[in-house]
Amino acid sequence: MASIGALGLHIRQAQIQDAPPIARLHAESWRRHYRGAYADGYLDGDVVADRLDAWTQRLASDVPSRVTLGAWSDGDLIGFVHVELDGEAPWGALVDNLHVDRSAQRRGAGSRLMAAAAGAVLARRPGAGLYLWVLAQNRDAQAFYAARGGRLADTRPVPPPGGVDARLCGQPLVIRVVWPDPATLLPA
Repeated sequence: MASIGALGLHIRQAQIQDAPPIARLHAESWRRHYRGAYADGYLDGDVVADRLDAWTQRLASDVPSRVTLGAWSDGDLIGFVHVELDGEAPWGALVDNLHVDRSAQRRGAGSRLMAAAAGAVLARRPGAGLYLWVLAQNRDAQAFYAARGGRLADTRPVPPPGGVDARLCGQPLVIRVVWPDPATLLPA
């Protein structure tokens, strides 16, 4: 993988043909970070097919209140962010997914994707905040969001993937992280 410095990283709107690499990255990220919250049988089994179906449907539909951006380096997808612009009041827009390939972590891709998500919210939903849910067990992600000014707000049980309860292990929790002003995520 090439350097992902300012010149080596390209962020663009995801398209339907991007569904397979997005699904693979999403599944790999879940396998790495969601073990213990999601059932091993699901993570080791049909998670790639499940994510491919979800991303194919999501990217095939033109929903103006959704934004999916991919980060590319030398033609390879290294990360993506998906934003639901009409999230939940009073929190604002929901970052429903942010995943970065393991080889590209701690090199700026996640920060750039969060800034791009914030830019989309500021452009299309001025005055709205930004929030996301992070697994309570995912301490690294919580530290990443805190370093970018995210504030912990509340918790809830994890909704089961695809609405299938058997895909969960026990009753894992997610924590809401909020940015009342998404502009704080933009580069200085």
